[in-house]
Amino acid sequence: MAVTVADPEPGTPHQPPRTRRFPRAWLLRLAAALVSGFAYYLSFAPRPLWWLAPLAFAGFALVLRGRSFRGAFGYGFAFGFVFFLPLLTWLLDFLGPDFGPWPWLGLSFALALYYGLAGGLITLVARLPLAPLWGALVFIALETPRAWFPFGGFPWGRVAFSQPEGAFLPLASIGGAPLVGLAVVGTGFALAALATRLWESRKLTRPAVLAALGTVLPVLAGLALWPAIGTGAQDGERTIATVQGNAPDIGLALQGERELLRRNTIAESRRLLDAVRAGQVPKPDLVLWPESATTVTGPDPQVDQLVANFGVPALIGALYELPDGHIQNSVIAWDPRTGPGPRYAKQQLVPFGEYVPARKVAELVTPFLDAETVDMLPGDGANQTLAVAGTKVGVFVCYEAAFDYPARDAVRDGAEVLVVPTNNAWYGESEMSVQQLAMSRLRAVEHGRAVVVSAVSGVSAIVAPDGTVTSSTGLFTADSLVGRVPLRTQTTLSDRLGAWTEYGLLALAIAGVAGGLVLRFRTRRASAGTAAGEAAD
Repeated sequence: MAVTVADPEPGTPHQPPRTRRFPRAWLLRLAAALVSGFAYYLSFAPRPLWWLAPLAFAGFALVLRGRSFRGAFGYGFAFGFVFFLPLLTWLLDFLGPDFGPWPWLGLSFALALYYGLAGGLITLVARLPLAPLWGALVFIALETPRAWFPFGGFPWGRVAFSQPEGAFLPLASIGGAPLVGLAVVGTGFALAALATRLWESRKLTRPAVLAALGTVLPVLAGLALWPAIGTGAQDGERTIATVQGNAPDIGLALQGERELLRRNTIAESRRLLDAVRAGQVPKPDLVLWPESATTVTGPDPQVDQLVANFGVPALIGALYELPDGHIQNSVIAWDPRTGPGPRYAKQQLVPFGEYVPARKVAELVTPFLDAETVDMLPGDGANQTLAVAGTKVGVFVCYEAAFDYPARDAVRDGAEVLVVPTNNAWYGESEMSVQQLAMSRLRAVEHGRAVVVSAVSGVSAIVAPDGTVTSSTGLFTADSLVGRVPLRTQTTLSDRLGAWTEYGLLALAIAGVAGGLVLRFRTRRASAGTAAGEAAD
């Protein structure tokens, strides 16, 4: 069947068919989002490029300017995905070739969805007064549910963890990680607003002045707080030794090398003991072992003898078997005369590492699970502060460094120094260990306490209360550190405010989004009314 096309009306000029231009604008915005996300990744340890974080968020804010909710969601997702992909490459070292890249890609995808949601919600507050502040509140507010869901949360990559040094770090003593993150994102968003105002008006208008103040005030506030960060001893000092026994770099296969970890830790402890007896290093007041350095199923004469030879108490990182056969990841206070005593059990377990959520589903895709695989049991928070060596020592274990409550609870319970036993030997030569050390450096300033990190294979470190690393070890080497640390009793404002800072910022963000929705609804209704009036005329 033929189709006839009518001729144009006489006198109508011939117009060639319209060709659709290549949509370069969105492509440029996507490229800017990806560059900004990667720049944000570069601000994290081991690179001391803390100042890149606010610049990255300035780029992100410029990408979001004038976008719809759906478009901003996509750009936010792109920003987050290109950030998390390189940040979490240590998952590949941990799982090895048996799993392939899918867990790494899947986790990065899931976490990037939070950034996508942040991008979309930021468009709702973009028309409010002080929009950069509201946008920063929205972005930081979404770090709270990320610490809850899925599978108990995964707060790795929080904004504050990019700031173990630099101008924003002192703010941790006022409002902890949430306030540091707000300052970083707010500075970046205000910088973007300042650049936009100056570009549009070519002069210093009132909105430009406000944006300039938003850019510089967080930086000035952090710098002004530096002299107030206390580092001096308030209840004497203690000499703490941390033992790094080392482990083979074999990733997940380390699960079957528990006895090797124990032998290595004992061997390094004996080398340290010989150095103490020879006068090469000071005699410690406390000896610290890393996470899961041994397994305790009953009496342990070998550890008893070793601690007795030191003549000082020890904190022993151990997998502790309960009477019912379950295991708890524990830190045991070991007395040189009476042996094992009170112990702290890790509360925040690693999903798919120390316990398996959705086990029935996981068994279908994971070759390392069977019906006999038993989950570890989380602790209940008891003995988070252990009385040893004549002082109160606060304990949080490995993954718990990423969460706010363990260190805070320990300090509120009277801890005068903090220790972090950890086992990063699973993660190869990746950046994971130094990323985690950055968290401990933030916690030192947040709580005004010295922090001693004891790692199976590195990086072990002694951190001063101002976040400075006074000594540290390398990766995959047997070594020990012995250092003098101040005991401090004063609590920071961050400790006194506790979780109220986080929840207060979350409440403000929710109020801002609600206000943005109301403003958008009224604007649309007013526009509809105006259009109806014009049609009636």
